[in-house]
Amino acid sequence: MDSITGVAAPIRSSNIFSIGYEQRSVDDLVAALQDHQVSVLVDVRMNPTSRKKGFSKTALTNALAEAGIEYRHERDLGNPKENRDPFRRGLISARERYLRHLRDGASEAFNDLIQLARSTRIALLCYERDHHQCHRSCIIETAQEEHPGLGFLAI
Repeated sequence: MDSITGVAAPIRSSNIFSIGYEQRSVDDLVAALQDHQVSVLVDVRMNPTSRKKGFSKTALTNALAEAGIEYRHERDLGNPKENRDPFRRGLISARERYLRHLRDGASEAFNDLIQLARSTRIALLCYERDHHQCHRSCIIETAQEEHPGLGFLAI
């Protein structure tokens, strides 16, 4: 409710969610996606493998399918290996490098992602639980700059 006008502020529905699996089990991840009515999980890891049980591509696809959630892997939206640690450390140069990659090497995958988000609720998945320490933040910020009607929520 706006304190000046007394009118309820419009609720902005989220089309894109951001989720990391750090410190989560597969069951916790699936429950969070279900709580937010996510239809498609878009894995934005360059390589969809994990030492953490259940988070490699095949196992994750199967767990999501049991919950009625579609899995998609978008390799082109991944953060190049040599840029990951600098990104986690918060280096501006790493963020700028990923944004260049998003514009130059991943624009088609990014545009496909936007089209998908216009028609269904999606979540972007990578490892880092903290959205701001992950390249997902760049994808979301670019999406919101270019398509302000797309709502966003980190879960």
